[in-house]
Amino acid sequence: MGKVFLVIDDDMVSQFTARYAVQQSNFDAQIYVCDSATEALNLLTELKEENKPIPDYILLDLIMPEMTGWEFIDELQNHNGSLNQMKIFIMSAFTNAKDRERAKNHIAIDGYYEKPISRNMIQAITK
Repeated sequence: MGKVFLVIDDDMVSQFTARYAVQQSNFDAQIYVCDSATEALNLLTELKEENKPIPDYILLDLIMPEMTGWEFIDELQNHNGSLNQMKIFIMSAFTNAKDRERAKNHIAIDGYYEKPISRNMIQAITK
């Protein structure tokens, strides 16, 4: 079975770019796209309840309405026992030294990348 990706981003162009980069990375992948962190938490709960494969990789934007990427990670840690099975990568359009340092030191985050997402980035995170 191929890899499972979850893209969480409120920007449609970023969603498209991330989906395209995954599709061009030369492996079979299932891709979920959520417009908000709340929608993503609901999806993860649904997948778990239905005993479906959870994402191997989460591509997470930080700046979103309703709930930020940081708040999403906090909620995920509080409500989901399978966090350690998922690799979370921050994908940000804004380089912020504070966010980059926080991501580097956060146990749940596996990397921090600047948008736009590329095929090379996807290949790097899946190695």
